Amino acid sequence: MSSNKKYWKSVEELENSSIVEALRNNEFVEEIPTEEFLGNADALASSGTSRRDFLKYVGFSTAAVTLAACEGPVHKSIPYVLQPEQIIPGVADYYATTVFDGFDFANLLVKTREGRPIKIENNTIAGAKFSANARIHASILGLYDSMRLKEPKLDGKNSSWSAVDLKIKSSLADAKAKGGQVVLLTNTLASPTTEKLIGEFIAKNPNAKHVVYDAVSSSDALDAFETVYGERALVDYDFSKASLIVSVGADFLGDWQGGGYDAGYAKGRIPQNGKMSRHFQFESNMTLSGAAADKRVPMTTADQKQALVQIYNIVVGASVPVSLDAKFKAEVVKAAQQLKAAGTKGILVSGIEDKNAQLLVLAINQALASEAFSTAGTRQIRKGSNAVVAQLIKDMNAGSVHTLIMSGVNPVYTLADSASFVSGLKKVKTSVAFSLKEDETAAVSTIAAAAPHYLESWGDVEITKGTYSLTQPTIRPIFDTKQFQDVLLSVNGTPGNFYDYLKANSGAIIAGSSWNKVLHDGIFVVGSAALAGGSYDFAGAASLLSKAKSSGELELVLYTKTGMGDGQHANNPWLQEFPDPITRVSWDNYVTVSNADAKKFNLSNEIVANGGLNGSYATITTADGNKLENVPVIVQPGQAVGTVGLAVGYGRKAALKEEMQVGINAYALYKNFNSVQSITLAKANGEHEFACVQGQKTLMGRGDIIKETTLEIFNTQDAKHWNEQPMVSLDHQEVEATTVDLWESFDRTTGHHFNLSIDLNACTGCGACVIACHAENNVPVVGKAEVRRSRDMHWLRIDRYYSSESTFEGDNERKEGIAGLSSSLSTFNEMEKPGDNPQVAFQPVMCQHCNHAPCETVCPVAATSHGRQGQNHMAYNRCVGTRYCANNCPYKVRRFNWFLYNKNSEFDYHMNDDLGRMVLNPDVNVRSRGVMEKCSFCIQSTQAVILEAKRQGRVVGKDEFNNACACSAACSSGAMVFGDVNDKESEVAKLAESERMYHLLEHVGTKPNVFYHVKVRNT
Repeated sequence: MSSNKKYWKSVEELENSSIVEALRNNEFVEEIPTEEFLGNADALASSGTSRRDFLKYVGFSTAAVTLAACEGPVHKSIPYVLQPEQIIPGVADYYATTVFDGFDFANLLVKTREGRPIKIENNTIAGAKFSANARIHASILGLYDSMRLKEPKLDGKNSSWSAVDLKIKSSLADAKAKGGQVVLLTNTLASPTTEKLIGEFIAKNPNAKHVVYDAVSSSDALDAFETVYGERALVDYDFSKASLIVSVGADFLGDWQGGGYDAGYAKGRIPQNGKMSRHFQFESNMTLSGAAADKRVPMTTADQKQALVQIYNIVVGASVPVSLDAKFKAEVVKAAQQLKAAGTKGILVSGIEDKNAQLLVLAINQALASEAFSTAGTRQIRKGSNAVVAQLIKDMNAGSVHTLIMSGVNPVYTLADSASFVSGLKKVKTSVAFSLKEDETAAVSTIAAAAPHYLESWGDVEITKGTYSLTQPTIRPIFDTKQFQDVLLSVNGTPGNFYDYLKANSGAIIAGSSWNKVLHDGIFVVGSAALAGGSYDFAGAASLLSKAKSSGELELVLYTKTGMGDGQHANNPWLQEFPDPITRVSWDNYVTVSNADAKKFNLSNEIVANGGLNGSYATITTADGNKLENVPVIVQPGQAVGTVGLAVGYGRKAALKEEMQVGINAYALYKNFNSVQSITLAKANGEHEFACVQGQKTLMGRGDIIKETTLEIFNTQDAKHWNEQPMVSLDHQEVEATTVDLWESFDRTTGHHFNLSIDLNACTGCGACVIACHAENNVPVVGKAEVRRSRDMHWLRIDRYYSSESTFEGDNERKEGIAGLSSSLSTFNEMEKPGDNPQVAFQPVMCQHCNHAPCETVCPVAATSHGRQGQNHMAYNRCVGTRYCANNCPYKVRRFNWFLYNKNSEFDYHMNDDLGRMVLNPDVNVRSRGVMEKCSFCIQSTQAVILEAKRQGRVVGKDEFNNACACSAACSSGAMVFGDVNDKESEVAKLAESERMYHLLEHVGTKPNVFYHVKVRNT
């Protein structure tokens, strides 16, 4: 039964810490400062102030409070002198575009208001298959970053583009005369037009070459694919076609090979006709993919290599010797046998950074003839070569590079041996860095060339072969910036600008369509044929890989966090405050260690009296003596013993506000572009204070929060068994809780009635919905100190639960059977063991918009009330901040504005400057201090849909509301579906009738308008 399992949010909770228990029982971690409202406590005591008097002061003195505390400045609107024809005040415009920054990519629609881009949305037109992740949703904030380069700099001083052009041209001429090398160092461009332009540049400068550098390398996978198929590209796997998925060290729901696989994966994870895909995961760090797996086996990378050879042996019938630890062999053999049996419906992927390992991936999928593996439509988003980059650094230090022009890269920050690059850069006569900011590389270059944001730029992208996308500007350049391509055109002596060049070059690519059509759609699908080839000495590769041995020391496994990625967005407060889906920590990176290794090295975490999480510091030392000191430690359930994890992308200092200069630069350990390094670990002095939300806003440990079952039980048992309905007593009879009401309900079948469906099987915890909600609803950033105090303002959170195989009843019996201290210690130690490799479930939680909302009944000023369309409203002007509603909410989803976060130097984020505030949505209030706020089901958007249909004289279309809610529109996996439940043809209405549907805390009787679907595991 689904409610039997024990769920826990943290190791501390599993240990049943008395502090955790106390925090659960305290609604607010910090005392409510009633003295600030009512004056001196002694004076109040002597005057005999009662609870009723308190309501007089706080509850019913609305007018006085409004005047004294909530008075806001008056802003007068200035009308257009000449209104642009294409802009209608109050009406949003949408522009199709595509983003590719060298790491992230997506097909987008950009929402603009009065000429300002304010939100990123997914382009859902046919052929646009890549959706925005959390980082891309947040990237719009980078457009309004006050730390951007506002004009080019020459030798550290503000300059002009004419001076920059002159300097570059003279340097190129000097290099040609002296026979010096000219190097264009860029990220992977994936742009046919830009690559053609670079080809013309090299033709005019025979001493020039183009070097591609990816900060997070996929070079081994590229080398393997190029060896077998003759093209430097990556396979674009289609997980929707797989019934069995085996992943060896590949976090394909995260950033592996660029990500974007979650939509296809989720299609196979929804149980339909009694079937769903099965997923094995072998990995070191706990990842999003591991969290979603049916069977997860934590193991070191050395063991993963042996496991891959074992799978190869079974699938292709080889007999390469394998030295696999006996404790893993049974699971590996089981996965391999099921993979072979699945045949064309099976798929294997691997993130092991070894060419031989990647060759085996190709061999296994060839042997399976896997439908999910296709050499047509390969990914073009990684092209870098580790060897070529290493040679460039040698050439620079040898003094043979005369002119270096960089675009989209920051090697001074991202290279492990950045000191060698900096020393080589000093020997380069002219260095040019095209960059949004004066970052670490631009600061030490001859020319810091101010580059435009992608929302100010023209371009084209071929994310997958045969799919052509255009990038178009959605706003005029805010600063004096210039595209890298325009400068190349200038030095090539080509007349016109890059827009003209792009339009002319696209003609041959989009034959059969038109420029305007492709620009409108944002995408044009040409299609591509499968690559020929595929033969290689795979047995030899397997033999070489089988010789891989563990160093005997700890393995450090570097990875990219869901929020921060490769570090390009380090100055983005939305992403800094975004809690990591696994650890639930924001504003930090840290080393993750297993419970066994934590005890070995005397490392620990603890929740302290104010609810904050503290942790030890550690010093990491690599085999060659490189050190990272005072790295915070998180004890991570599911971390493979003998391994530790550390995220790159943090530790930046240049061109960042002080608040964003957080974390440790883990790129310093990314030696030879290998994410796995042998290290030693030692405890350091001190204790780190984390901003962690894992122990905050708990749902009081009630056991029906997450409901889950197995596919076998789902197929063989009645729904009442695996989706148990809570029972209550009515007239001394046990009846289903849903049949009992405390209030009489009114008729909700007339008009629109909004519901949100959340499928726990499809949710991967990616967090795109969280950032989309931030953008749509002007959610403020509060900073690390406030998050630590349980004061984060996220309207939507994604709870992460670990679960053991034990039942609540079993746990209680074991606790009650404890006799004496020694028994207590041994029993609780036994109960902690499930934490070594727990199952994981993600659950998005926002305001449940209860039809019988407990918040509404306790508000003394009726600031929160229920709407006819099912939404729970908040009238900010009426709210006086009693927080009674938050206290009475069983879901802990209401947020209190402790401070004014807008135009406040204490919160120096995007809302503290005029440029940053340009991202604010004018349809949503910016809330003031002292009011409650929470999810509104994006009421401004639902009303816009209704009004647009009314204006056009039609009814609202089927599922037209799904894109009205920011979270459901952003959800690429389809886990969230929003709509009108009264429209019986809508998808949400059909989902409401599913046997898997349930509500949170259904027995409380709140009758929410958000419903969930029981999680089914194919174990």
